[in-house]
Amino acid sequence: MTAGAVNPDGMPPGRQIAGFFLMVVGMFMAILDIQIVASSLSEIQAGLAASPDEIAWVQTSYLIAEIIMIPLSGFLSRLLSTRILFTLSAATFTLMSMACAFATGMGEMIVFRALQGFLGGAMIPTVFATSFMIFPPHRRASVSVLIGLVATLAPTIGPTLGGYLTQSLSWHWLFLINVVPGLAVATGVWFLVDIDKPDRSLLKGFDFWGLLFMAVFLGSLEYVVDEGPKDDWFADQTVFTLAITCGVSAVLFFWRVLSYDKPIVELRAYSDRNFAVGSLFSFVLGIGLYGAVYIVPLYLSRVRGLNSLQIGEIMFVTGLFQFMSAPIVGALSKVLDLRVMLAFGLALFGLGVWSMTFMTADWGFWQLFWPQAMRGASLMLCFIPINTLALGTLPPDKLKNASGLYNLTRNLGGAIGLAVINTVLDDRLALHWTRLADHINLARPEVQDRIDMMTNRFSAAIDGDPAAAAIRRIAGTVMQQATVMTFNDCLLIMAGVFGCALLLMPLVRKPRRAGSPDAH
Repeated sequence: MTAGAVNPDGMPPGRQIAGFFLMVVGMFMAILDIQIVASSLSEIQAGLAASPDEIAWVQTSYLIAEIIMIPLSGFLSRLLSTRILFTLSAATFTLMSMACAFATGMGEMIVFRALQGFLGGAMIPTVFATSFMIFPPHRRASVSVLIGLVATLAPTIGPTLGGYLTQSLSWHWLFLINVVPGLAVATGVWFLVDIDKPDRSLLKGFDFWGLLFMAVFLGSLEYVVDEGPKDDWFADQTVFTLAITCGVSAVLFFWRVLSYDKPIVELRAYSDRNFAVGSLFSFVLGIGLYGAVYIVPLYLSRVRGLNSLQIGEIMFVTGLFQFMSAPIVGALSKVLDLRVMLAFGLALFGLGVWSMTFMTADWGFWQLFWPQAMRGASLMLCFIPINTLALGTLPPDKLKNASGLYNLTRNLGGAIGLAVINTVLDDRLALHWTRLADHINLARPEVQDRIDMMTNRFSAAIDGDPAAAAIRRIAGTVMQQATVMTFNDCLLIMAGVFGCALLLMPLVRKPRRAGSPDAH
């Protein structure tokens, strides 16, 4: 089979199918590790004697490194071949997972997590490109279902699996769980996958400056959007300096890739309208995918006081409905206009998020069940048409580079979405607290009566000042209500983003049905 060739008569050889499924497992591991530590940061912090500011870098370092590798993977795949790049990526990702498990200090953990994200990041876009390279068009709908399920399910169940491993074993198993499947993936891909040949001629005229500008641009961008909300944005000198660095390096990067004859990343893929619009939809999907997985556990932790395992049990509903909807969506994609499917998916996700804007401090499993069910089903309805829309009409020689850009937009959507969410959480919490506190005026008879009643109740139950305890209880209630209102504001904004995304539907060219034999 020649590089990038598609067998028009049927499925690829069985060994390539087996190798591809192992690649999907590798992609699952790489995406899962973004979120698997999310519910266990406090345990890792205690184990490594880290400060609250330092522990955030367990996630930040991984994301910064991964976001640099994803667009670079297209060039590396052409240079080394899919087989060599994926094998190296899986093997070194596994090695760094072991290193993270045995890290003895925060400095080591940050370095190993960065290397883990960078080395494993190549697996994600390579799977997307490979699916369009080896499978014939009339089989791609089923393959897209599998990839979509993995790409959206992994970050959803990450906190659940992470909480279970930490509660049952220890935080070290967040990383050790990668060892056996990682070795199996690396070995299997080496022996089973052979779909293209390395092109060492790409080393001639290699764009080192483009690589440098891209690394600085994306790395500083990820740092700014991740750390900015925590440090009051440009009031922090490091954030301000890196924001300037990001802007300058962005200008230099775009100038380099648009003027150099062999750029490190080929941006001309965006001249294809469907790819450009599909990437924009991927950006929006990243906001919803990572934003919802962030907000709901935060609400359950801060407001309901649940532990990581209890949160995981509630979050599992989204993953369950993703899994259940996958075969239905796959079948629909063969007979339904993908634009209709995408519009319905965007609307359903927005409706699911909007229905959570009525949360109170008492919401639990059943109140969150149907909103999460709608989100889970809608993710598959969004992902499959977006994937086909963005990559399904590109020529084979453009797929590897375009796949990196396409996956980059989803990660950037998640990063920028989380930055906006954290900024809104800070600003709106202060606003809601002030407004609610204005009504807790001791001059108001009903407020004083409430304090007197609580004081009398506490006088027999505590040793300290019962009046002070009553005021603290009221202040805690005010903070709780302000926090719930703030979460609702964030969810409303997210629902609005998906509503606005529907306005882009007229820009989408009608793609051929994924199941038609003549689709291309």
